Parts: sequence; structure tokens; C-alpha cells
Amino acid sequence: MKKRDMNKLKKNLNSIIIRRHIKDAIFILLGVSMASIGLKGYILPNNFLDGGAMGVSLLLEMLTKIELSYLIILVNLPFIIIGAKQISIEFAIKSICAILALAILVHYVTLPDITHDKLLISIFGGFFLGAGIGLTIRGGAVIDGTEVLAITVSRKSSLTVGDFIAVFNILLFCSAIFLVGIETAMYSMLTYLSASKTVDFIINGIEEYLGVIIVSEKAEEIKYHISRNLGRGVTAFKSDKGFGSRGEFGEEGKVLFCVVTRLEVSKLLLEIEKIDATAFVVQHAIKDTKGGMIKKRPLH
Repeated sequence: MKKRDMNKLKKNLNSIIIRRHIKDAIFILLGVSMASIGLKGYILPNNFLDGGAMGVSLLLEMLTKIELSYLIILVNLPFIIIGAKQISIEFAIKSICAILALAILVHYVTLPDITHDKLLISIFGGFFLGAGIGLTIRGGAVIDGTEVLAITVSRKSSLTVGDFIAVFNILLFCSAIFLVGIETAMYSMLTYLSASKTVDFIINGIEEYLGVIIVSEKAEEIKYHISRNLGRGVTAFKSDKGFGSRGEFGEEGKVLFCVVTRLEVSKLLLEIEKIDATAFVVQHAIKDTKGGMIKKRPLH
């Protein structure tokens, strides 16, 4: 490769990296801002809790009267150290910056009481806090380190990440019942549910993608119709039959794979059924996609 081409390639790579860092910084700043609104405008003035490390910080603030901004840093610090070892140094640096920024906003920013309705406080407090956590994750950092600990535990035990977070929050809210009262704990559970659903929405987007595997003797015809009628890309894999309706072994065939949104899957199944009603179809959820003939998710 010529030196000029090498320089051009290096310049393009640097440009991609810079754009990515700028995008991450914007997500983190938006996330920290949203989380601070949820904390200062809704949760803190009404002594509500959330789940995870943020919930631990809020509970300790109620019990010890130590400034929440300090507790956010102290509670999350062990998780960030674990993240530096288990994930990457870059992740740890971004997370430290995000947590410090959140602590500064919580300490210095003052917001008026927006509402005194406990139901609205729990729902909208959870929404803003969840949006902040989700946007920060999209920026490659965390302001709630529970998931970092969950990933570490899941690698060393039979618990999944979801199982660990569920157990952690059950223990947290059971403790809150005895320490701050059952009513506050119940509203705090509602805050947590609102926050967790908002995090899922921010990370996964509006549309859920499905990967569809199709096994059929009419694979070529199905492939053509999916491409023409749905406008979706289809990948064909060569395959050997292990068992068929006539007991064939080793006979070559094709397996199709495509990705569609959940709203499009019924139309896809209809196209398949028109051609081969006996086709074997497997669907599975996909967390994220990039490139190809797939629309980008919101915020990507």
C-alpha cells in the first residue's frame, strides 16, 4: 500500500475515533443531566429510593445524613475498580468522569419541588433517573455500578446478570422496609420499575429486532421473495441434513437467515407460508444490529 493511501486510511480511522468520542461525551452529559433532574427534582426531596448502587447511596443518605454527592462516589468506586479489571481502563475513566459530574450537579444544582403527588414522583423520578442511566450506558460508561458487579459474579457462579440484579434489589428493598418504612419502600419499588423500563427503552430502542432462521427445500424462492417483497437482506448458508421427512442424512441444502423488526415478522411468515407451508422457522430476539439492510435504532 502506498504511503499516501496509508496516511488517508490513518486519517479516516482517527476521524471515526474522534466522532465516536464526541458522540459518547454527548450521551454521558445528557445522561448525567437527566439523572440529576430525577434525583434533585423528584427523589431526594421526597426521600424515595431506587434500585442498584444508586439505591444504596440514597438509603445511606437517609440513615447517615452524609451528603449524597459523596456517597455516589464512595458506593460506586469499588464497582469502577472492578470494571477497570473486567472490562477496560477506558470504561473506568469514562465512568469516573460521569460519576464525578453527577456528584457535582447533585451537590450544587437546586431544583424546585415539581410535585407533591407520590405516584407522580415515583414514576417521573424513575423515568428521569432511568433515562440518565441508559444514556450514560449508551456513552460507554455507568453512573450505577451494579451491573459491573453482576457481570463479575455471573462469570464465577451459576447466576445470570439478571438474576443477580434481581436478588440484589430484593435484598435492598427488604432492608428499606425495616429501615425507612413499608410505604416508602413500596413507592421506591415503583420508582425502580419506572427507571428499569426507561433504561431498557433507551438501550434497546422502540423496535425489537428478531433473527429468523428458515429451513426449506424452496430456500432460493423464499430468499427471492423476502428480498423483493420485504426489501430485507437474506443470507444463505450451505447445510447438510441430519434428518428429514424421508429420513435423509447428509443431503445438501440451504438455510436462510434474515433480520426483521417484530412488526414485520408476520409479513415475513406470510411470505414463507405462501411458498412452503412446511418450512421450519426459528425466531430469536436480537439485542442490537448495525449495517446491512436494517434501519438504525433511535439514538444510534
